Amino acid sequence: MKITIICVGKIKEKFYTDAINEYRKRLSSYCRLDIIQVDDEKTQKNASGTEMDIVKRKEAKRVLKQIKEDDYVITLEIRGTELDSLQLAEKIKQLEVHGTRNLVFIIGGSLGLHASVSSRADFKLSFSKMTFPHQLMRVILLEQIYRSYRIICGEPYHK
Repeated sequence: MKITIICVGKIKEKFYTDAINEYRKRLSSYCRLDIIQVDDEKTQKNASGTEMDIVKRKEAKRVLKQIKEDDYVITLEIRGTELDSLQLAEKIKQLEVHGTRNLVFIIGGSLGLHASVSSRADFKLSFSKMTFPHQLMRVILLEQIYRSYRIICGEPYHK
């Protein structure tokens, strides 16, 4: 299966890049991985709700352009379904068993996802009710995908 992570914004800190590269290397034994970064929009400090919606809509257009019709899309959203590591592994395994060839995870920008991206999701996943920096969320997501494959393959990692 090919896994694509679409992210809004660029990674600026080297320690995040190093962690991402480490998980990219580890995952190469289990799946094809692609990470696509789309540009984020600058947001005014005291932006109104309308201005924030415009920002999210512009980012959404860039994200949606990267998705193919037959992609299975999982968005990361606070209001999504929370899964533990075993459940995420089972979800990935079932998608593979049912012939999913392209699994796409989407991480929004600092304002979150526009409704048009959320409505495209086949599944909405929440890692927590807490808010995480979107740069850190890439590392957390990659670690959980790696953990999922270790669980699927019956390899030691999950505790």
